[in-house]
Amino acid sequence: MRTPEQLIQGMNGLTALVVGDVMVDAYLWGRVDRISPEAPVPVVRVTDRSARLGGAANVALNVHALGATPIVLSSVGADDESARLQHLFKQAGLATNGLVSSPLRHTTVKTRIISGHQHIVRVDDEMDSDLSATDADALIARAEALFASHKPDVVILEDYDKGVLTERTIPALIALAKRNDVPVAVDPKKRNFFAYKGVELFKPNLKELREGLKMEIRSGDIDQVKASVIQLEKVLGNGISLITLSEHGVYAHKGTEEHAMDAHTREIADVSGAGDTVIAVAALCLAQRSGLRELAALSNLAGGLVCEHVGVMPIAPDELLAEAKRLGSAL
Repeated sequence: MRTPEQLIQGMNGLTALVVGDVMVDAYLWGRVDRISPEAPVPVVRVTDRSARLGGAANVALNVHALGATPIVLSSVGADDESARLQHLFKQAGLATNGLVSSPLRHTTVKTRIISGHQHIVRVDDEMDSDLSATDADALIARAEALFASHKPDVVILEDYDKGVLTERTIPALIALAKRNDVPVAVDPKKRNFFAYKGVELFKPNLKELREGLKMEIRSGDIDQVKASVIQLEKVLGNGISLITLSEHGVYAHKGTEEHAMDAHTREIADVSGAGDTVIAVAALCLAQRSGLRELAALSNLAGGLVCEHVGVMPIAPDELLAEAKRLGSAL
């Protein structure tokens, strides 16, 4: 058994290969002074613009903030937005050698238009079809090269249903990790829910679990959650199931061991990005072969703590450690 302090300190020096859909989260900030004469819609006068990394790249930001080294593997377009994405990677101190450019794709950009504190509209410029066979093979080849040059301690498959993780790439990536004795942690989405067979850790939220199993599961009913997890594991054959239950905390299951952990009382400012924080912390605990209870407790703590911040931002290790010490045995 390791203490939270040992686990957090142990994240330093680890390497995580983060595979999935990366994107640019762009923002137009402004104010609304009038309604358009062309249609009954507000006219937003832009006063500022900003952009940050989103999707699987946000998981990488969390891994980086915790002291580990992330390597991001993804397929992006051969377009201007790809150049902006790579610029954001470099600004954040992330390597770009895992970004595979394809003329058949275009880079995902989600643009949010905000007036004051009001989110007016979001515009998604994206391509969510599966990678072509050529692009899938290029991604797998780059994964093999990255394993050879930077053997990771853990692989995180971060699925946003935008086409990078497919029925072709998923089993190849899992097999590559198994050949190298590297554990795999998955944050799934609906489309490929049952493609992640034999992974070490599978982390859906309750909505994804309901959609994947096509079952109605009450969020506060741990017996129902447990029954659904047992059904899930019969299909996937995964080692650990970590189910995030929003205000009800998390449920973790492995073999005959289970833990239902309540969420800690918080002043919730923004839940955006909490799932990315949970999978980053859980994967880095998995890389250290931590116990199930320690993994679940620290992930639950981090996911709740990040919700106290406005906007999507990674959790800092000193903040996580200070909160773990404050809670002590209540963790």
